[in-house]
Amino acid sequence: MRYTTFGRRSGLRVSELALGTGNFGTGWGHGAERDEARRIFDGYVEAGGNFFDTANGYQAGQAEVLLGEFLGSQRDDFVLATKYGLGTAPGAGIAHTGNNRKNLVRAVEESLKRLNTDHLDLLWAHITDGMTPIDEILRGFDDLVSAGKIHYAGLSNFPAWRIARADLLAELRGWAPLVGIQLEYSLAERSADRELLPMAEALGLGVTQWSPLGGGFLTGKYRAGNDDSRATKLGMLVHGEKSARETAILDALLGVAEEQGSSATQVAIAWLLHKARRSSTTLIPILGSRTREQFDGTLGALQVNLSDEQFERLSTASAIALGVPHEQALEMREPFAGGRDLQWPTVPVI
Repeated sequence: MRYTTFGRRSGLRVSELALGTGNFGTGWGHGAERDEARRIFDGYVEAGGNFFDTANGYQAGQAEVLLGEFLGSQRDDFVLATKYGLGTAPGAGIAHTGNNRKNLVRAVEESLKRLNTDHLDLLWAHITDGMTPIDEILRGFDDLVSAGKIHYAGLSNFPAWRIARADLLAELRGWAPLVGIQLEYSLAERSADRELLPMAEALGLGVTQWSPLGGGFLTGKYRAGNDDSRATKLGMLVHGEKSARETAILDALLGVAEEQGSSATQVAIAWLLHKARRSSTTLIPILGSRTREQFDGTLGALQVNLSDEQFERLSTASAIALGVPHEQALEMREPFAGGRDLQWPTVPVI
């Protein structure tokens, strides 16, 4: 396992793969029982991983409890990240959800108890509630940093414009800076290429990427019709072969996997790692296995070395239209590339 600092806004040292604990426990009616969760935890640590991602709502709080137990006396050997905002118990009401300061402080105290620790290395606002002013969130983060309850903070599943504004606001007011963002990203879901990833690279924010297998779609198993249980349980979190683009992705993925003598799962993760090594900021896929067998298979991605041609083939098959204004901006910049005469393109008057 390789290590890196989490973006350019911190010196926090993390492994190139994080372990997500959304499957630790059975509070949602599916997941890993304690002993299986422990085997996954041990496999990750044995591989050299040190970056754990959880949330107060995962498995109705069971994930944090189990992770805290597993970390035990070695707590400070690892980087521990959790989230607040969506509530813990199913059906949590308005007093226990949202980005507001009241919920932030309460949620952190409850997470610290479940995790059996007195501090968090990284706290995420889990998802924007669309209502809480961004300065309220940032000031809450800053107070928690000052109190030693958290070391770093970031925003998960927030739009780029809110993150960019928050980044500047924290800098201008001298508050604890945002160090990273969390978002969905994979060969199946590349919407972040439009705004979020360019923003993170420009601002030096670290990025953690959830659902790197598209909810299991990129394993190829749904194409064969062998396993639809996860798709039934998780619904929108699972991508499907619904268009020519998804078909092209799977065709390219399975083709590269055959060439590599690897699984589609391993190649999908290897593509993310290859992309991360080309980036000037930190991109960390979050593995979220339900069994030790699944985890061991996924971890094989570390042994897959994609050629540049294979990487580009997968990138081309999975590419999305960048849309306005990005594609127009690329066209406008074209005359300035390659040392040619500088002439503005003709722009029609609308």
